[in-house]
Amino acid sequence: MLAKTDWAHLIPHQGAMCLLDAVLAWDATSIHATSRGHASVDHPLRAQDRLHAVNLVECGAQAMAVHSALLTRDRGVLEPRRGRLVSVRDVTLTVEFVDELDGHLDVHVQCLYADDTGAQYAFRVEHRGHVLASGRAAVIHPVA
Repeated sequence: MLAKTDWAHLIPHQGAMCLLDAVLAWDATSIHATSRGHASVDHPLRAQDRLHAVNLVECGAQAMAVHSALLTRDRGVLEPRRGRLVSVRDVTLTVEFVDELDGHLDVHVQCLYADDTGAQYAFRVEHRGHVLASGRAAVIHPVA
């Protein structure tokens, strides 16, 4: 398990916008992270006192960023690398809101393709083994 202090400095999402809490497991192609902030009244993506399930896409995207950052850290790169989410496809939501769920969310991503210019991942967000959101997302890493 990797605590937030082990990887948070490697991604551009900081403060309240860093939605993940810990990395339970990761390898060259996947990561399993957790998040507890969905029930917080201070969640930065809450609107009209609710947190819509569509915001789970951002949890998946952040898990992608953490996975990429851990891989590049292993190659000696310690600076956060900016990415742009350019595509989200085949998103399925099984609930409308997630703010009333207790406990933590499990965020799983699987790298489908990656190179220095970008990556594509499949993501899945679960609560107690029930899939809340799933889909695919692509990110590009723009040249400065």
